[in-house]
Amino acid sequence: MVDFNGWEMPIHYGSQLKEHEFVRESCGIFDVSHMTIVDIEGKDAKGFLRFLLANDIGLLNQDFDGMYSALLNESGGVIDDLIAYKLPSGYRLVVNCATRESDIEWIDSHKGSMEVTVSERDDLSMIAIQGPHTFDTLSNCFSSNVYSDLSKKRPFQGLQEGETLITTTGYTGEIGVELMIDGERAKAVWKQALLSGAKPIGLGARDTLRLEAGMNLYGSEMDENISPLECNMAWTVSLEDESRDFIGKESFKRKKEEGDFHVLKGLLFKDRSIVRSNQVIYFDESKEVKGVVTSGSYSPTLKKSIALARITPSHTETCMTEVRGKINKASIGEPKFVREGKIIF
Repeated sequence: MVDFNGWEMPIHYGSQLKEHEFVRESCGIFDVSHMTIVDIEGKDAKGFLRFLLANDIGLLNQDFDGMYSALLNESGGVIDDLIAYKLPSGYRLVVNCATRESDIEWIDSHKGSMEVTVSERDDLSMIAIQGPHTFDTLSNCFSSNVYSDLSKKRPFQGLQEGETLITTTGYTGEIGVELMIDGERAKAVWKQALLSGAKPIGLGARDTLRLEAGMNLYGSEMDENISPLECNMAWTVSLEDESRDFIGKESFKRKKEEGDFHVLKGLLFKDRSIVRSNQVIYFDESKEVKGVVTSGSYSPTLKKSIALARITPSHTETCMTEVRGKINKASIGEPKFVREGKIIF
């Protein structure tokens, strides 16, 4: 067990490697109750979030649909990444626990005279079920109607069953769902999922799974000094409605137009030596042109070392780094290695 931003959480339940492989091959269950759930309600909730978020909440037409977005500061840096959902009563944001206090303070500070209420839902737990057998597990935890309706949903869609919000989202690159659920009922669902064959998954496998899937970790791939352009999040900034103003818009547009920014790429190393965060990447023997690893680990699926790295935009297909005095070469590709169990790098 380790302290994780004030939460006591397991690194693994016996074997990080086996847990990783089980999610890719079968079904794992994660306690992600450390995530911060915030409900935004009131007659101005939609307009408020259209200004607060870089993505356009107005594009969500159906209740329980969600979208990935970011909170940006005025200079266009990422305060946090999050998922926003449309609810019958308003909207729900799921933000990171490490930025909980600063996020809520930021949200509150921008309400102005708008009629909105901001409520942290610390009464809710959050569970993720991930892997190719997710829906088999889900069918044993909820009614057949829930299973049938949810299996027809696209990613980032969901439904409500009683007071439980179930969405087709996750942090592993696998088919999966996330549940925002009353704490007592969460215990019952957890036990039933285990009886149905799911295995509990700790922080260690969660990190290698998300790295293989090319998913960002706040504080590694992004922070308040990093633009969405530099962490593979430009697609989450909606400029479709030119009349919509949002925090960080002009800074984002200016940086995009000037083109003066690094980009996030995936690296697949030839040797198995682990390349960690902040490792310097070179593009030639002179070591003059550099990049930096944001996250790195051994990939149980690829059986090689992989990393996400922020580098200068170029058509270069290889790079190198030095680990314990030895040069380790890598292929450069898109920042995504595995999708639904298949190697795509």
